[in-house]
Amino acid sequence: MSKSVIRRIAASKKTLAGTVVALGAAGSLLATVPAQAAPVSAKAIAQQMIKDPAQFAAFSNIVSHESGWDHTATNSSSGAYGLVQALPASKMASAGADWKTNPATQIKWGLDYMNDRYGSPVGAWNFWQAHHWY
Repeated sequence: MSKSVIRRIAASKKTLAGTVVALGAAGSLLATVPAQAAPVSAKAIAQQMIKDPAQFAAFSNIVSHESGWDHTATNSSSGAYGLVQALPASKMASAGADWKTNPATQIKWGLDYMNDRYGSPVGAWNFWQAHHWY
């Protein structure tokens, strides 16, 4: 075998070894980067906050009709905002300063509102069914 053939084989092995080392280092680096947690849906947050299945179902029915579980839903005519379509929207600030962006804050405010005004989410849902608002 000639020296030039041996050099080409050696160079190819070096390139391959370098690539393997680089891939191994990249794999180690990726393995140490923590995976970002998937965002939790507003509905999942509500389910964690509302343990009673009947109360959750009633709350879910209202939110589905009012905002479709979109915490940024805005009624262009009235200005009602969020999961529970608070009016005025700023009332939700009593549950937290992050009321515009945090579904959990909106859920807390909505539950407090339903409990105070209707006795429970089931009471609010009963009213909603009769009037199509609550």
